[in-house]
Amino acid sequence: MALQLHNTLTQRKEEFVPALPGEVRMYHCGPTVYSSPHIGNFRTFLLADLLRRFLEDRGYRVHQVMNVTDVGHLTNDADEGEDRMEIAARREKLDPWKIARKYEDEFRECLAKLHFRVPHEIPRATEHIAEMGAIIQDLLRKGHAYQVPSGNVYFAIESFPGYGKLSKKVIEDLEEGYRVEVKGEKRNPKDFALWKVDPKHIMQWDAPFAGGVRGFPGWHIECSAMSMKYLGPNLDVHTGGEDNLFPHHECEVAQSEAHTGRPPFARYWLHVKHLLVDGKKMAKSQGNFVTVQQVLDKGYSGVELRYALMRVHYRQTSNFTWAGLDEARTALNRVRESRGRVARIATGREPAGPDDLAPEIARADAAFTTALEDDLNTSEALAAVFEFVRVLNKARPSVAGADAARRAFARFEDVLGCLGSEPPPSEVLGRAVLQGGAGLEAGASAVPAEVQTLLAQRQAARKAKDFAEADRLRDELARRGWKIVDTPQGPRLEPA
Repeated sequence: MALQLHNTLTQRKEEFVPALPGEVRMYHCGPTVYSSPHIGNFRTFLLADLLRRFLEDRGYRVHQVMNVTDVGHLTNDADEGEDRMEIAARREKLDPWKIARKYEDEFRECLAKLHFRVPHEIPRATEHIAEMGAIIQDLLRKGHAYQVPSGNVYFAIESFPGYGKLSKKVIEDLEEGYRVEVKGEKRNPKDFALWKVDPKHIMQWDAPFAGGVRGFPGWHIECSAMSMKYLGPNLDVHTGGEDNLFPHHECEVAQSEAHTGRPPFARYWLHVKHLLVDGKKMAKSQGNFVTVQQVLDKGYSGVELRYALMRVHYRQTSNFTWAGLDEARTALNRVRESRGRVARIATGREPAGPDDLAPEIARADAAFTTALEDDLNTSEALAAVFEFVRVLNKARPSVAGADAARRAFARFEDVLGCLGSEPPPSEVLGRAVLQGGAGLEAGASAVPAEVQTLLAQRQAARKAKDFAEADRLRDELARRGWKIVDTPQGPRLEPA
């Protein structure tokens, strides 16, 4: 079966066919960097990572872009309210540019801890003001936008008959929250801002379009500008959370297609359902707002969190609980034990049997692939993995069979990223802790010298914010059978 994706635009599953054979252009709404990233954000981001991994597994060349919003995202997701960056700046007594870099760095660290493949570009909105200006200028020229005496620029939704085709909202039935007129200056209360003028706003630029007034961009124009700069006027896939569908993604479609005249802006739209915490919507006022770092600080690994966030299909509401993380740990230990056994058999450290496992591996591989081809059904894909574990635990693998089973597990991990690395075939004793780059504590003698060196190099790369190098070193340590556990005292090495 070919890959089938549920397309929000058509509201049905469709065979995935990119515009260019063998190539996929993907754009994903990334974080607004005004606070620590929470686990709900990462459930959405994980869909993008899974899709990229599976497409690459299928042989596609993927170009993945995920943006960073560091200006213009107002508190009510529309045209009124305060910029989230400036709220954070006031709260932490830092200028908003420093706030943005602080939380962007934390976001990137979380990507590494949850075993993401880093997107090919992670553009910042503040570095693409000129591209936004070019689109605004074109929309003004074509009559899709207008400027009012205050200097604000709005998109005229009545100029775009297709407005509402993504969210399926009829203009007359839009939520009351989007009916509010802004100082009576909009031609239509449902028009949305492309450029905002507010003398009190800290983050401002000279208008990047003719006749403009100094100000800052609206939230929606940012994604159109960044996606089209790196991927061209037509995307294959655009993803985000279900809360992005309206108004953000609907406005992206309108302004992008009005600008280019080349619909569709994106061929496939995927939206992730909300993540609940203990059965309730996550909110600081509820006391159930959970950040990635809070999970890691409780001793859970990034792989365990990734598993917990991925085990429910992305189009189903998922409920996060701490007990669920314990279940994730137990489940992953079952996989680890099975992988360890076949690794020992394949390397002659445990007696081999007669089973070549070819039929069992073929069934597991087919079930795994079929599940993901059905709209990235992670629940069924994980079920295929655990059925494979059950079968292996009853089998007596030959050396060749065990080696083939290792390769099957490696593929499952390569696609899902939530099973962890293969444990070493022999027991490795001792633990090591790097304290501020000073050295390894007692017990490090069990850690090979070259592994100690790699850990020190990885710590230095992180301090230098060279995340690509840090990721490479982490993967090299995993290949050698070592897992890094980041703690408040520093990174700890454990046998993987």
